[in-house]
Amino acid sequence: MRRPTIFRALARPPILVGNKVKLRPKRLQDAANDYSWRTDTELCRLDAAPPILSCFEEYLKGYAEELRYPGPGSRFAIETMDGRHIGNCSYFNIDKTNKQTEIGIMIGDRAYWNQGYGTDAILTLVSHIHSQVGLERVYLRTLNWNLQAQKCFEKCGFLPCGQLIRGDHDFIIMEILRQTEPQK
Repeated sequence: MRRPTIFRALARPPILVGNKVKLRPKRLQDAANDYSWRTDTELCRLDAAPPILSCFEEYLKGYAEELRYPGPGSRFAIETMDGRHIGNCSYFNIDKTNKQTEIGIMIGDRAYWNQGYGTDAILTLVSHIHSQVGLERVYLRTLNWNLQAQKCFEKCGFLPCGQLIRGDHDFIIMEILRQTEPQK
């Protein structure tokens, strides 16, 4: 006799609270901001990603599908304490054997640049990864010319650990290990 297939619902990411930001699960209402940020050529250049060329309706279909069937890792919206969606961050490429993961971040709302929101989001995410997910190493890639991002990551305790050339982009790889994590 064949056993019934049991589908387990994927746990939604928790809401993480920092000093200046809340990291919450992504939702469909975020699509308009995300679309505007993913079509902004300057933001895409800083993220080493091509701008999205599809119309919003097409983008929204794919967005809804990603929310319905998320991949491994967790994607968060970055919100101010008063609930304004200002960016996104995530962790992905989880390697449980080596206890490591990669992170990414974008503060899409320029009104919140250079005010500590990105730093707080990174510190909050890294703390969660180390304490709740149980991974020892968190790393990221940043463009070698993006000194502002590197300064932010260094402020969070990340140290350069390598370089990567992918296509037309030169990246610096930075990492933070659990034992070197700064206190929030």
